[in-house]
Amino acid sequence: MENLIALLIAAPLLGAAVLLAGGRRLDRVGHWIGTLLSAASFVFGLILFADLLGKNAEHRTLTQHLWTWIPVGGFQADVTFRLDQLSMTFVLLITGVGSLIHLYSVGYMEHDERRRRFFGYLNLFLAAMLLLVLADNYLLLYVGWEGVGLASYLLIGFWQHKPSAATAAKKAFLVNRVGDMGLSIAIMLMFTTFGSFAFGPVLGHTGDTSEGKLTAIGLMLLLAACGKSAQVPLQSWLGDAMEGPTPVSALIHAATMVTAGVYLIVRSGAIFNAAPDAQLAVTVVGAVTLLFGAIVGCAKDDIKKALAGSTMSQIGYMVLAAGLGPIGYVFAIMHLVTHGFFKAGLFLGAGSVMHGMNDEVDMRRYGGLRKYMPVTFITFGLGYLAIIGFPGLSGFFSKDKIIEAAFAKGGTEGWILGGAALLGAAITAFYMTRVMLMTFFGEERWRNQPTRSPEAPSAEPAAETRGEHTEPHPHESPKVMTIPMIVLAVGSVFGGAFFSIGDRFLNWLEPVTGHSEGDSPLSAATVTGATMVCLVIGVAIAWAQYGRKPVPAVAPRGSLLTRAARRDLLQDDFNHVVLVRGGEHLTRSLVYVDHTLVDGVVNGTAAGFGGMSGRLRRLQNGFVRSYAVSMFGGAALLVAATLLMRAV
Repeated sequence: MENLIALLIAAPLLGAAVLLAGGRRLDRVGHWIGTLLSAASFVFGLILFADLLGKNAEHRTLTQHLWTWIPVGGFQADVTFRLDQLSMTFVLLITGVGSLIHLYSVGYMEHDERRRRFFGYLNLFLAAMLLLVLADNYLLLYVGWEGVGLASYLLIGFWQHKPSAATAAKKAFLVNRVGDMGLSIAIMLMFTTFGSFAFGPVLGHTGDTSEGKLTAIGLMLLLAACGKSAQVPLQSWLGDAMEGPTPVSALIHAATMVTAGVYLIVRSGAIFNAAPDAQLAVTVVGAVTLLFGAIVGCAKDDIKKALAGSTMSQIGYMVLAAGLGPIGYVFAIMHLVTHGFFKAGLFLGAGSVMHGMNDEVDMRRYGGLRKYMPVTFITFGLGYLAIIGFPGLSGFFSKDKIIEAAFAKGGTEGWILGGAALLGAAITAFYMTRVMLMTFFGEERWRNQPTRSPEAPSAEPAAETRGEHTEPHPHESPKVMTIPMIVLAVGSVFGGAFFSIGDRFLNWLEPVTGHSEGDSPLSAATVTGATMVCLVIGVAIAWAQYGRKPVPAVAPRGSLLTRAARRDLLQDDFNHVVLVRGGEHLTRSLVYVDHTLVDGVVNGTAAGFGGMSGRLRRLQNGFVRSYAVSMFGGAALLVAATLLMRAV
């Protein structure tokens, strides 16, 4: 059965190779090739999952060694795959949700001339993410890590004819390079500390290493996670990444890329458990980001960017839980899986709305769409209820567990983290209710409005650029798009309860991640009650502001916080002032030092030797008379010196 592990990666990798190298002859069937190979990987995953279920918990780790990659003296890197409960969870999420997104893309990208290439990139994305979670060592993981970065760059900038898309792809690529430096440094530290970068030798010998070294490794791993998972301070790329086609947004936010950082932290749990300072840094980053992203989501009128802020916040919950150690590892992954269902459904629902609204993304030009898109309304609504933690739906089970785990941390730290998680729940209920009301309820604000911001590259120029006023004709999406949305909605409704019955998910992951109950000052019922109060408050405020009042066509100026949130809480401004301008000043300073000090020393030395040689050259001028005078003068000096010595 171990031989099937490589096929998990081989299927989508084959699809990427065939679609990207096959040429135009595959244009008519390329999308189905990509979808079928993604689904084949999912089938292989189900077979392996069934095999793991048939084994005892202690025997649920399969490895497959393919070849020795780099044998150089004492340095050896192997291409070896590891399939255990943790990686199996990610395999099913990546291939299952990824296949649904592939199927959805068949309809969404129907009129795109480069659809075959798009599906090739999607397959490449899946293959890279699968390599990342199946690698048995950090160096091979790094290959998948960089592959995910490459695929995201290609997909975010897929419509590169749009300057905004090209810029967003470059921004995502560069910001992630900062995080990737953290992972590369961590791997080098591992090798110098443990003599290896394989999971077994590294994670199994943390007790033999100083806390300082483990803290350094943990902080570098956290930096890497911040880049891929869009956590503070490397979160600025995520909102701009919405310039890519909507299926890309769903894939990045639900099944790949942003989940990679959470996987890295949980997989490296032994390092963080032995480095309390690094673990504390993880919880702080998660708590700050869950509030940061939620606040940003409150002020966005672009439906995809509002959901992007939501992703940043929900990943913050997962990172917070991962930073709690054995108290929260299981719940971080549980929320990651449930989030994969409802966030993919929400993004595909947003794409369905855009499909029926001439690619309009401004929610202020929506309204009343539930009558025209009933399937989209219901599936999106179920995803909305799941993400705000409505009782009985998946988010209720996974997010509440994270809040309970935060309080279980104990002491002042537990109260602060638990309070931040509760506040985030209230804000989540507000901004998601806002999205729901502005899109599907209220008056039909799209009537007699010019069409703006076409997303599809094949679309006609926007009506307002032609001086025309056209009216969209909202309609339901075709079945090839609605079926994946329905399947994801089912997961959003029942996933959490399925995982929680009999602690099914906890028992599945505990042999890999470990688990401890902690010491919470609050009972589970109290935490649930507080969460429900926060939910009601958030929904009520959103209803009072957007349900009872007309939504203006132009957003009011708002408070200072609102204006800052519209600009992503000034994250780009901060980066420009601190990094761009700071880099410019640093560069000018280095140029000045180079010109004045370095070049001064070099040029001064050269000038000194040049002047000296010019003076010495006069003694070697080639004229016999000069040499005769020199010889006569020398002889005279010798005679004078001899006479002087005799006289003395």
